[in-house]
Amino acid sequence: MMRAAFDRRVRRLGLTRSQWLVLSLLHRRPGVSQSELAEMLEVERAAAGRMVDRLERRNWLVRRPDRLDRRVNRLYLTAEADAVQAEMGRIAVELLDDAMAGLGAEEREALSDMLERVKAQLQGMSPRAASSPDARPGLSP
Repeated sequence: MMRAAFDRRVRRLGLTRSQWLVLSLLHRRPGVSQSELAEMLEVERAAAGRMVDRLERRNWLVRRPDRLDRRVNRLYLTAEADAVQAEMGRIAVELLDDAMAGLGAEEREALSDMLERVKAQLQGMSPRAASSPDARPGLSP
């Protein structure tokens, strides 16, 4: 429901869900390859490529060659996309405030604490955490 509400609010920016997901991922992990992006989005590489092409045409991302492997391009947001990302952040904060409007400050804090504990538990259950000798539940990825 939160994603659907966010979709409605960012529509005025001309963003689809797949586009705002790509922008968010590249904001957090600049320089990923198109294959890595496809894996993170859980889509086929061709589908990720079409998304990247559309965002590149809008001047929201650029492909830069990998220094070590000429066959790989790394993806980076442009300054224009950074501005869009900042607006998405403002919209997200506003949406969260609206969604939590019926909760008092103590209830918000309690909910946040509980969700952090659930997140830590889920991170501890992930295959990546299980295979990493120094992975500790509760740390952000």
